[in-house]
Amino acid sequence: MTGPHLKATADPIALPSTPLTDAVINLIRPVETPSVFNHSIRSYLFARLAADHLGLTIDHDYRDDLLFAACAMHDLGLASDGPHRQRFEVEGADRAAEFLIRQGTSTADADQVWQAIALHTSPGIAERRGTLCVLVREGVALDFGGPAGADHLEAITDQQAHAMHTAYPRLDMVRSLTDAIVAQAAKNPNNAPRYTIPGELLRERQTFGRTRLEHTSRSSRWDA
Repeated sequence: MTGPHLKATADPIALPSTPLTDAVINLIRPVETPSVFNHSIRSYLFARLAADHLGLTIDHDYRDDLLFAACAMHDLGLASDGPHRQRFEVEGADRAAEFLIRQGTSTADADQVWQAIALHTSPGIAERRGTLCVLVREGVALDFGGPAGADHLEAITDQQAHAMHTAYPRLDMVRSLTDAIVAQAAKNPNNAPRYTIPGELLRERQTFGRTRLEHTSRSSRWDA
């Protein structure tokens, strides 16, 4: 239950109790690997804690249902049943917005989610496009444990992190996610423009056999 000016629940693994939450989970669970699915849910849990750290409150500064939807679907462009004809951030944003509209979400709210998903790999841009974009990017970054999420790592206690990782284990997340991004990127040149995240991960895998992201994640707070 939420109301004006409420902070996120004290339970670090609680999800919004809404029909939309159930619908989103039923959408993504069958088409994402368990590792990517867990990453998507943890990104929401981390985003909610980042919101508290930033002094943001539910229903005043952001809508919890939209935050959950955007975080949970931010990697929908990697889904096994996708068309895979655009870079994964855009493809996922398109699918998420279409899904939300079918669920009765307004076009304006669906567009907020579209922007948050499409821009979650775009530092310096996402932060200029509103609170939802900021929180989705922060939540995703925090799940990598630094350096990208270093700004708010101190907001996460060991107890909170343990609860999240027990409920939603990492399952070698960085490697699994990189595998999925590279596989999607390799299917069509439109999926991997140069100097984008999918384009660079594909190039690094093809050239070096391992990406810089995979290398640096081994020294993250969460050990990948």
